[in-house]
Amino acid sequence: MAMTREPFFRLGVSDMSATGIGIAAWGLVTGVAMVKSGLSVPLSIFMSLVIYAGSAQLAVLPLLVAGAPLWVIWLTAACVNLRFVIFSQMWRGYFQYLPRKQRLVLGYFSGDVIFVGFMKRFPEVKPQPEQIPYFAGAASTNWFVWQIPSIAGMLLANFIPLSWGLGFAGVLALLGILLSMINDRFTVLATAVAGTAAIAAFALPLKMNILVAVVAAVAAGLIFETVDRNFKRLQLRGRVEAQMEEDAAPDTSDVPGPGHGERKP
Repeated sequence: MAMTREPFFRLGVSDMSATGIGIAAWGLVTGVAMVKSGLSVPLSIFMSLVIYAGSAQLAVLPLLVAGAPLWVIWLTAACVNLRFVIFSQMWRGYFQYLPRKQRLVLGYFSGDVIFVGFMKRFPEVKPQPEQIPYFAGAASTNWFVWQIPSIAGMLLANFIPLSWGLGFAGVLALLGILLSMINDRFTVLATAVAGTAAIAAFALPLKMNILVAVVAAVAAGLIFETVDRNFKRLQLRGRVEAQMEEDAAPDTSDVPGPGHGERKP
């Protein structure tokens, strides 16, 4: 309870509250869709609490309805959540000093919106005492804002028609979060690649175009970053070699010129 009185805990709560409407709308629609797809309310609640990943939950629903093999369902959920591997790699520089059990807890509560807010508050990759309270405030707020509407949607699924379009409202709200992440040319390029891939693969069944877009964006980002790193390395090598050549050249500033030291008649 002492952590809740920390200023950075309240800051994390404030940052996540700004996106709460979009997350709540998305969670409500996800809960309704899970029950309407044929899952029982207890199983839907269990799935929401254990998986805690809206995109993965929605991705596996048509597979569950179609009776797909369990390995296909697991593989689909894993592919949709590949982005969390990137998030975890970036968070490693902040939390690698923590015990494994605590890092596993942080991993469960991590999310897209939390990642964006955290990186904005702590752009320098190094551990700081304010990071745990901020993450706790953001994560707890995000968890409650998602789970409460999601479970409410499961319990009220028979009274909330999908035609209300709440899912689209959630998408629009979360779109603002996505746009706030586009802050450099590599992110712009990766976003363009993801959008193009999603549209090009739209005809694929079971919303596999989402998976194609994720893989294409990750691959594009890695390629762009590698090319930029190699280019900067070549530039640095060129400057070093030029400096070495300049240092190795003989200094002729002190060499006497013609007639230097001669006395005039």
